[in-house]
Amino acid sequence: MCRAEGYDQKCGYREECEVGFKFLSEVKVGKSKRFMVLRPRMKLFIIRAITIMLLCACVVQLMALGEAWGPRVLKGWPSCFSQSESELSLPLELSYASIKVPSPPKRVYKNNGYLMVSCNGGLNQMRAAICDMVTIARYLNVTLIVPELDKTSFWADASDFHEIFDVDHFITSLKGEVRILKALPPRIKKRLEQKNLYSLAPISWSNMSYYLNQILPLLKKHKVVHLNRTDTRLANNGPPLEIQKLRCRVNFNGLRFTPQIEELGRRVVRILREKGPFLVLHLRYEMDMLAFSGCTHGCSTDEVEELTKMRNDYPWWKEKVINSTMKRQEGLCPLTPEETALVLSALGIDRNVQIYIAAGEIYGGEKRMASLAEAFPNLVKKDTLLDPLDLSFIKNHSSQMAALDYLVSLESDIFVPTYDGNMAKVVEGHRRFLGFKKTVQLDKKHLVGLIDQYNNGSFSWDDFSSVVKEAHANRMGSPKKRVIISDRPKEEDYFYANPYECLQLLDEPWRIT
Repeated sequence: MCRAEGYDQKCGYREECEVGFKFLSEVKVGKSKRFMVLRPRMKLFIIRAITIMLLCACVVQLMALGEAWGPRVLKGWPSCFSQSESELSLPLELSYASIKVPSPPKRVYKNNGYLMVSCNGGLNQMRAAICDMVTIARYLNVTLIVPELDKTSFWADASDFHEIFDVDHFITSLKGEVRILKALPPRIKKRLEQKNLYSLAPISWSNMSYYLNQILPLLKKHKVVHLNRTDTRLANNGPPLEIQKLRCRVNFNGLRFTPQIEELGRRVVRILREKGPFLVLHLRYEMDMLAFSGCTHGCSTDEVEELTKMRNDYPWWKEKVINSTMKRQEGLCPLTPEETALVLSALGIDRNVQIYIAAGEIYGGEKRMASLAEAFPNLVKKDTLLDPLDLSFIKNHSSQMAALDYLVSLESDIFVPTYDGNMAKVVEGHRRFLGFKKTVQLDKKHLVGLIDQYNNGSFSWDDFSSVVKEAHANRMGSPKKRVIISDRPKEEDYFYANPYECLQLLDEPWRIT
């Protein structure tokens, strides 16, 4: 124990065991023999302390070298790593639930009415729409009724909101900003029975002034308004910072999948992690996508006829006559499995890496997948990783199956989408939020030209690979600003693919509006 001996005006209370190196030089004469004994001991203590610090520094450096030279998924690219055995033995925490967007102070406001919404499209199109609708409800000071999901689209998924998302978490996590109810209050519902529900489709890519000047008066007049279309109804750019952050908070904090779907996600990720790093390939080569887009490159005559018939049979797919060759050259088609195999190999992806296929049934089946499976033999899907009984409760629900793929995509070491659809964009933005996790944004317009040149012999393999790597060196999901095209919002960068307002400003104080 150290004890105070007396007070010194310069140093304050002195201690018998003076701190630091001071006592080695400032020794009382009367205690010289005693310090002659202590001096070698203290030297030994200091040497040991310095040695320990040096060893710690060496360990840190060795760990850094291990990351730099350990097993890689991308040869010659920054590496991604699997968890250690000790980490795998712990309960797996999905990273998407561990990072939060800060919340502002609780709001107190007068309710201006009730907003009902019917989402349209697939899971991720609806996900983005839900975020926008919550944001609009908050901005207009109205009560939002839990959104109704699309049950009439191509996928015909009958799932309700609570069967995909954790509805109670959705309501409670946002209660400080916007009031959300599972259903209209009985008195309001009874009043609606006596008159028709006012319903409309908002204008696409609208800014907040449209909702303030056009929709809010309708809410005040009718008390309940129903928005029957919700896809891309809010501008990518222009809303106040608080609004943009709320979109993120709904997306990253408020929308969690049900515990059952999350548990399936943990199980798949655990199985994959036990065998090392893994890449998720969002191979959007499914019948509905090919029919909708009119992309038939590599298809047989019979397949082209089948896809054309399907497109003509669905009235809500407005574009009927499509030039497949021109669309492919413009980079608007999903890569084929054959093209995907070439591109992944050219990027330097290790052929032995696990590749999880995040998709439904691939058009053409195993025959169409043959070249990809030959180039990358460790292809897996949820069906091959899980027992059929585990998937039974989501098997016939495309949106719930897509939710499982979404979770696995977030946790992967690398995410590679072959088409710029809603899942590709929303997952890309979510991975940016989780720390700019590697997402390869394929430049398909450039790639199809390179692939054709390689296939006709204009490129050697080494030249082809070199050009592909160079073209994608800055397309790995790193930080950047969105491209804004104010008069063509459909062509500019999508907010949910790169919500940079939420990536760089997480620690800024909120302004109250």
